[in-house]
Amino acid sequence: MAANRLLGLVSCLVMGGPLSAQGPHAPLPSPLTLEQALKLADQSHPERELAEAALLKARAEQAGVAVTNDLQVHFSAALSAIDPSPVATNQSHNDSWARLRLSKQLSDFGRTEHALAAADAARQGQSWQLLDVRQQRRLQVMARFFDVLLSDLEHARDNEAMANTYVQLDRARSRNELSQLSDIELLELESIYQRARLRANASQQKQRITRSLLAVSLDRPDDLPADLVYPPTLEPIPPQEIEVLTQQALASNPSLRALRAEVTVLEQRLQAAAADDNPVLRAEFEAASYNRDLSGRNPLTASLVLEVPLSRGGWIDAQIARERAQLQENRAKLRAYELELRQQLLEQWLELQRLRIRREELLVTGDFRDLYLERSRSLYDLEFASDLGDSMTQIADLHLQQAENDLQIRLTRARLEALTGTLLPGIDVTTTTDD
Repeated sequence: MAANRLLGLVSCLVMGGPLSAQGPHAPLPSPLTLEQALKLADQSHPERELAEAALLKARAEQAGVAVTNDLQVHFSAALSAIDPSPVATNQSHNDSWARLRLSKQLSDFGRTEHALAAADAARQGQSWQLLDVRQQRRLQVMARFFDVLLSDLEHARDNEAMANTYVQLDRARSRNELSQLSDIELLELESIYQRARLRANASQQKQRITRSLLAVSLDRPDDLPADLVYPPTLEPIPPQEIEVLTQQALASNPSLRALRAEVTVLEQRLQAAAADDNPVLRAEFEAASYNRDLSGRNPLTASLVLEVPLSRGGWIDAQIARERAQLQENRAKLRAYELELRQQLLEQWLELQRLRIRREELLVTGDFRDLYLERSRSLYDLEFASDLGDSMTQIADLHLQQAENDLQIRLTRARLEALTGTLLPGIDVTTTTDD
């Protein structure tokens, strides 16, 4: 592709090549491909680390709820000396003792069950959040990568335009010295050249800015990539029908599944709050050893304990009311996001249709520009025309438009895949998030 040749010509304009990485990361590959950048996108980054920390917290809370009914073992002992009562049959002063107590909650009649279901749903919700972060990181890096490619092509076009206006200005100066061109016309060409020079300088600065943004998105802020490989052009395959994509998104969109998990969490918490004043049935066993044998002391005790809360005032009702209000709020958020997701899908789907038509237009325009360039070269060789430089600038601008269209098609398809939850296939977040 002609865009590849232009990228090779402008790579030397990036100042000094890639800098050495100052952090723990290895230097970026050079040249950097899109596949390599996307692999780096799934590595350590503050956004992913935050999502992973939230998942670890949810797992820890789930583990904490899961051990509520586990067997609890307590041991206590005391070295004690007393002055016994004169009427006591045992006049020993040593009243030391040791106790081993085992306790296990048998049932709280639904409270722990609902709390455990809520914790499991919260963990799954954080897993879906992590997957969404990974997808958004991938989209961000892809967009930054494409911005660098386009900035190189933009500078190639502006540099071509600047060179063309300089040639015209140089000829005008010679004609002005021969009094064949007025000073006013010369100043006009000088002004045109300075504007072209300013645009070329601005696009060169944009090359540095886009590389810095790409390096930051890869968590390599001190390692600016110099050379990037233009990815192979994707064939503009029509996407599935919008109705099919909508059903996929409603079933698999990570953000939507995370919101559904949050609703499940609140539903279970509401049930747990309603069961908060339920009785608790617990089994206890105690073995004790005493230095002084007294009639009221038993070496072994086994008990089945039933605790029934009689009154907690209005605390339970208040807790239920809070959970019910939060549940209503999250259900509304879920419904709102479903509507937003449908609209996002439709807009991206229509944008892909527009880009496919735009691609066909640019192909026709490219054929015309190629023929016009050949005609301009022939006339230039015969000295019948002098617009060869303008034609070269227009060709460079056409290459920029074609590349922009090609990269937008790729990015739009990736966004559709992210919305439908297929950008990172083959991951079951209910079992692992390390794939």
